[in-house]
Amino acid sequence: MTSAHNASDRLAARVMWGMGLGMAAGAVLRGLGNYLPSMEGPLGWLATEVLDPVGLVFLRTLFFVVVPLIFASLALGVVQLGRLAALGPLAGRTFLLFVANMSVGVGLGLLVMNAVRPGERLGEETRVVLLEKYAPEAAQTKERAATQPRLGPRALVEMFMPANLLRSVVDFQVLPLIVFALLVGMAGTQMTEVRRVGLREFLETTTELMTRIVHFAMRLAPYAVAALLASVVLRAGLDILKALSLFVVCVLTAMAVHLFGTMSLLLRLLSRRRPGAFFGAVRTVLVTAFSTSSSSATLPTSIQVSQEKLGVSSSTAGFVLPLGATLNMSGTALYEGCVVLFVAQVFGVPLDVSSQLLLLLLAVLSAVAVAGIPGASLPLIVGLMTSFGFPRRGLR
Repeated sequence: MTSAHNASDRLAARVMWGMGLGMAAGAVLRGLGNYLPSMEGPLGWLATEVLDPVGLVFLRTLFFVVVPLIFASLALGVVQLGRLAALGPLAGRTFLLFVANMSVGVGLGLLVMNAVRPGERLGEETRVVLLEKYAPEAAQTKERAATQPRLGPRALVEMFMPANLLRSVVDFQVLPLIVFALLVGMAGTQMTEVRRVGLREFLETTTELMTRIVHFAMRLAPYAVAALLASVVLRAGLDILKALSLFVVCVLTAMAVHLFGTMSLLLRLLSRRRPGAFFGAVRTVLVTAFSTSSSSATLPTSIQVSQEKLGVSSSTAGFVLPLGATLNMSGTALYEGCVVLFVAQVFGVPLDVSSQLLLLLLAVLSAVAVAGIPGASLPLIVGLMTSFGFPRRGLR
């Protein structure tokens, strides 16, 4: 176990180095492009055709295992409980904690945004630049947002139990997959002992296979993270980043307070673990999540670390973590609330206390429907802004 811990620590350190080198390289290349406008074309080609593919190999390898890993680990977690009576209390505590966690996260984000009000400090010239720069991406986002059903009983049924399970999995909507995995696990607990043992062995084998593939992907992590961050910094430009830096600081501050404040308090109260030791143990998970911006891509690492370094049982990890990667989107919910309030401040749309409480509720509910991949929350953010009557140019 010690050698595994040392290997994990070395990997986390290498990924951190990759992050630093990637951002530094991206900043240097961006500066070169600003100094020599003739280099814009070659630098764009470098980002699109060289850096992005390196990162995509890493991300796609992780995404390969997400669907079978969610299915196998969730079903296995239920089967290992042995009886359905043990599922109810665990599920109840899990969902209650998820809702509380996301609500606190959104609340903290809204408090910070109301205190600093970064949207009111953005100049008109910067607003125009943003609208012009991101108009094509915004048009695609609006089209996707138009297909999002309004929240309601029927929409919830479609969200969790669509008519075509395979199509939803292909579209990377994993909520139906979670429901199906839970049903398989529940049915497995009522099978005969021989068949239940066979099912458990099959699910354990599948989980182990997917975990080994994750080990392959993590060997690429330091290089892939460097390439991804270099590409982002190279293409984003420094002027826009400076203009939005206050908003970014507000969001990161709220996330830091939530992660190291309220969640650390819950960790201490509910598990009696010291937060410092816990965050040291899960450092690889934090680095992977930060570098990939994807809870789904981070899920395999989360399961591995929780079992190997935190001593979480396979049944609990297999049940709670896949659910958390899809349902417990506290960061996404916080971000959605901050973005909506930020755009409201930019375009002068008043949101009183009751409107912001409604925003908190909608952000929590909509975050559950977000696929755990980068950028998946954008259509729902547009849908939230539409619900609050934002002007057309604010939705571009």
